[in-house]
Amino acid sequence: MKQYRNTRIALFFICTLFFLISKGQNAYISNIKSSGKFSDIFYRVEDSLKKQFQHKHLAWPPASLYIRSFKFDRQLEVWVADSVNSKYKLFKTYKVCMQSGTMGPKRMEGDYQVPEGFYYINEFNPNSNYHLSLGLNYPNVSDKILSDSTRPGSAIYIHGSCVSVGCIPIDDMPIEELYVIGNAVKSQGQEFIPVHIFPVRYNVKESMNYLTDNIKDNEYLKQFNKAIKPAYDYFELQKDLPVITVNQKGDYVIY
Repeated sequence: MKQYRNTRIALFFICTLFFLISKGQNAYISNIKSSGKFSDIFYRVEDSLKKQFQHKHLAWPPASLYIRSFKFDRQLEVWVADSVNSKYKLFKTYKVCMQSGTMGPKRMEGDYQVPEGFYYINEFNPNSNYHLSLGLNYPNVSDKILSDSTRPGSAIYIHGSCVSVGCIPIDDMPIEELYVIGNAVKSQGQEFIPVHIFPVRYNVKESMNYLTDNIKDNEYLKQFNKAIKPAYDYFELQKDLPVITVNQKGDYVIY
């Protein structure tokens, strides 16, 4: 009798787990089918991604996604983790095909600046005018304190079509892959997909020389870079994300 009861309990948990997984997968697939455009892209791109992930010994679908972009270097990195407790591994680096603005964070509407700082994906738009787009939560808490109080700007995206007025544009194939990966990690339970935007790769001499020369007479940008660089250094060393908060002045504090 005891063995029978234990078997029933085990079967109950297995069935419950299967139900929860199936429910999440069905919701994910249902979401895909609700957009005719994206459903076509998804079924075309996912098979390629599975093969690429297998070739790089990465789990598909990944458990989590981290995006890192560098303005001067015009690159966007895609990092993934096999589980919530594993280190991030680099999947691919995409070329940012156009750039607007200069070094420094975005501080007002119409300045054509690509933001710098720490964000997350807050929108998936399959009907974008720029093929597909992933929205950033600009202005974030820091931006709301430090940017123009009435016109801080908005509508900052990672998108396709290779045009830019303050966004991060990549080609159509890369945005398709990134969009599908983003949807995949959301289906795995990742609510916030972090996006860190830096002015340069701090470990590249040419990039650092460019940054140093451009901000040498700007004390504010010197302090801003001093504040955000530790997040870059932490990830380079740990392949994990630091804890980032914002103080009452709007400055980033990194642990």
